[in-house]
Amino acid sequence: MNGNPDQPLQEENGSLVSTKPSSIGKDWKKYLFEFLLIFTAVFLGFLADNIRENYGERQQAIALARSFYEELRNDSATVVLKMQGRHQKEKSIKYMVEFFRDSSLTSQSKELPYHFIWGVTARSPIIFTPRTVVLEQLKSSGSLRYFKNERLQKLIGDLSVSIDYILARQEYENSIFASYMEPIMINHMDFDFQHKLWQNSVNIFDRLEEYHTSDEYIPFAISQPDRINRQALMNALGYYHTNGLLSTRLIAFQKYAVVNAALLKELRAEYGL
Repeated sequence: MNGNPDQPLQEENGSLVSTKPSSIGKDWKKYLFEFLLIFTAVFLGFLADNIRENYGERQQAIALARSFYEELRNDSATVVLKMQGRHQKEKSIKYMVEFFRDSSLTSQSKELPYHFIWGVTARSPIIFTPRTVVLEQLKSSGSLRYFKNERLQKLIGDLSVSIDYILARQEYENSIFASYMEPIMINHMDFDFQHKLWQNSVNIFDRLEEYHTSDEYIPFAISQPDRINRQALMNALGYYHTNGLLSTRLIAFQKYAVVNAALLKELRAEYGL
């Protein structure tokens, strides 16, 4: 008789034998095997989800990078054209300053209307409006997290700052233009010349260049020359040139061009664009 009531007994060849230790050993191995199967399945599922998520984020980053790259590349070409326009406008303002310094106000030179229009009236060839559709999407939707490259993230921040600076500088230029250039244009522009030059023209600046380099001649006369204060006009033009145009080109535009080029380079290296 077994004194342990918890010990299961079995009769074998006329004797009672215990079966519990052998059963427990088999159950333990079975449970361990099932646990390992479940653990492996969960781990592999987690690993697959992680791989799938990383792959999805990488594909999303590549798609955004491609769109962003095209936006930046288009603007890199545009900013070069706008800087060229600013060079021409600055040159024309210098011409007008020297003209008002000591030239005859009744001059018939073909150079005068060309530089008057470029220096005093031209606006569209110098205004730069960066494309920011993808940039704003990156910032507002949280998609910037798809770009894991820290340098890339920093350059995107630098780009945003440089764009804000360009817009602020151009707004400042607009205020100078409205206060000082528009009165010169309104009071002293020969609008008859302007009308004859640009009638039936599609692109007014292409037409101006064509006229400037041709033998064509259209009379141009400074309007109301008796009301001209030479020093006042020289001061206004000089202020617009140096405090407005030149400063914006050398600082704001140049900074944007440098950041834009660095971003294009980083995107090419990171995503093989």
